[in-house]
Amino acid sequence: MTSFHEVRFPLRLALGVSGGPERRTDIVNLSNGREARNARWKNSRRVYDAGSGVRSVSDLYEVLAFFEARSGELYGFRFRDPVDNKSCAPLATVSAADQVIGTGDGVKTAFQLIKTYADAGGSKVREIAKPVEGSVKMAVGGVETSGFALDASTGIVTLNAAPAAGATITAGFEFDVPVRFAVSRIDIDLQAFNAGRIPTIPLMEILP
Repeated sequence: MTSFHEVRFPLRLALGVSGGPERRTDIVNLSNGREARNARWKNSRRVYDAGSGVRSVSDLYEVLAFFEARSGELYGFRFRDPVDNKSCAPLATVSAADQVIGTGDGVKTAFQLIKTYADAGGSKVREIAKPVEGSVKMAVGGVETSGFALDASTGIVTLNAAPAAGATITAGFEFDVPVRFAVSRIDIDLQAFNAGRIPTIPLMEILP
């Protein structure tokens, strides 16, 4: 990913974040009273506001320094979604069996990390491009393995040996969201001595 810095927005400041996935759908009202719906985006895009996590002058300075180091909107960075940052549910423990990421064919060794959101009505697959290094677990045919290499900047895992044809490849992991600042300026509100806030710090996901 070009114009991206492999650094994370300060975790402490991300605790007060608001936001989540956004989708765009065109809705046309028909003459018979019904409606036609068409998805404009194939995948959702996550948007956040991290302004509520800033409470002190130290926090203000940390955000300003981070903003300057990214040259504002120019460079992307990692952001930890406080709710959706694992291959499993938020309060569960990451397991090598969490997500099916591929099926062996006896030749292929490289697989993209993905996360599937599904229920009885449908499912959506999300590409995970920014896994947390050291958090990834892998299994081939239900047997956990440490024989793989991870590219933490792309989310591609490469097994030391090609899985046999038909073998299910699964993975568990923690991950960050690639985002950028969605504003060209930072507005500071200094409320009192050693207390202040930045009313809004909009962040926007960078899609792969």
